[in-house]
Amino acid sequence: MLINNLDTSRIAIIGPGRLGTSFAYKFGRDNKRVTLYYYDGEICKAINKDHLNPKHLTRDLARIQGGIDNVPRLSSRVFATNDLERVVEDNDFIILSITMPGLPDFLNYLKPLLEKKVSDTCLISPIKGLTSDEITRELITPSQLINNHLFNLKHKYEVVCIGGPFFDVDIALGNPVCVTVAGKKRVAAIIREELIKFNRRELYSYYNFDTIGIEACGSLKNIVANIKGLTDSLKMGDSIPGTIFARSGVEIRSLSKLLGGSFQAFHSQAGVGDMYVTISSEASKNYRYGKLFYESFSGNPIETNIKVLAQIDGTPEGPNTIRNVHRYLEKKNMYSPLFNCAYRIFNEGVNKKEIREQVIQACQFDRRTKEYIGPLSRLLYNLVPNMWYRRNKGILSDM
Repeated sequence: MLINNLDTSRIAIIGPGRLGTSFAYKFGRDNKRVTLYYYDGEICKAINKDHLNPKHLTRDLARIQGGIDNVPRLSSRVFATNDLERVVEDNDFIILSITMPGLPDFLNYLKPLLEKKVSDTCLISPIKGLTSDEITRELITPSQLINNHLFNLKHKYEVVCIGGPFFDVDIALGNPVCVTVAGKKRVAAIIREELIKFNRRELYSYYNFDTIGIEACGSLKNIVANIKGLTDSLKMGDSIPGTIFARSGVEIRSLSKLLGGSFQAFHSQAGVGDMYVTISSEASKNYRYGKLFYESFSGNPIETNIKVLAQIDGTPEGPNTIRNVHRYLEKKNMYSPLFNCAYRIFNEGVNKKEIREQVIQACQFDRRTKEYIGPLSRLLYNLVPNMWYRRNKGILSDM
C-alpha cells in the first residue's frame, strides 16, 4: 500500500448512526469533504436538505443544547449518499461506523469494490465488539474480522482502529476529546497528523502499537458497563462499584492477552480510561442498557432485551459481546466470574432477588483470594504467555 499517495482532504463515513454523525460534524468543521453512506435514500435526502440526522443523535443534541433551534447543523461540505461504489472509489479514508454484527455483510459488499478500485484505502475502525471466527470459532476483534474477509487484498488497504474514551455527543459538539489510534505506525501517523489533529483543542490522539489489545479492551468494557448500570439500579451502596471496576480489570487483561493483545493495553486511556467513562456516565448506551434492563426486567431476558433496546438511540454493543464471550469462555474453560455473571443475568431467566445475589457471588465469592500474581503464575506467564490463564474447572483452576 502506497500511503504517501492518500488524499487526506476528504473522508467517507459508512453509516450515519450516532458516532458516524458525530464524526461528520467534526470533520465538516475541519473543512474536510465528508461523504456519509447510508443504504436508505430517504434518510440521505433528509440529511442533505436539513443538515441534521433525522434518525440519530439530533434529539439528544437538542436536549443538551436547549432545543432543536440550538442544535448545530452539519457543514455544507457533508454530503449523504446511498451510492456505495462511488463512496469507495472517491475516498482513500473510510470510517466504518457500523455494528460488529453488521460488519461481515458489509465486508461482502466492500470486497469487490476494493478489488477494482485503482487507489489504496485506509479503513478506520471505531467498532466495539467481539465475534466468533466462522472457521476457527475463535473470538476475534473487528480488525481481525476485516483482515480475514479481505485476506487476498492486503496490498490494497490498511486497517487502523480508534479507541476511547469518547462519547458521540462530545465529538459532535466539539468538546475536548482524546482518542487512541492503533495500527501500523506510518499510516496511523497520517491519521493523527492530517485528520485528527487538525484542531487539537477539540480532538487529539495518542498512538498505541497494540491494535488487538485496544480493540479487546474497548469491547470488553461494555460488558462491565452493563453490569455497573444494573448494579446502580440495585442500590447496593457506593462501595461495590470499586470492586466491580478492579475485578473486571483482571478478567479484561487476561482475556485480552489470550486474544493476542498485551497487558499494557488495559492501562492505557483506551483501556482503563475508556472503561471509567463508560461505566460511570448516562451518556453511555451500555451503562443505560444495564440500568434499564433491571428496571424493566420481567423475568424473561429476551422480552426485557427487546423492551430496553426500544428505549435507546443506537445499539449497545455489550449484550452481543456478552454472548460471544460466554461461548469462548466455555470453549476455553476460562475462569471469569464477572463475565459469567453478566451472561447469566442478561440471558438466563432469574428473578430480581437472584440478580442481586449473582452480583454479590461474582464480587465477594471469587475463588481468587490474592490481589497479586503469585510466583508460579508469573513463571507460567513468562514461559507460555499466550497459553497461561486460570481454568474454571480442573487442576489449573486452583492455581
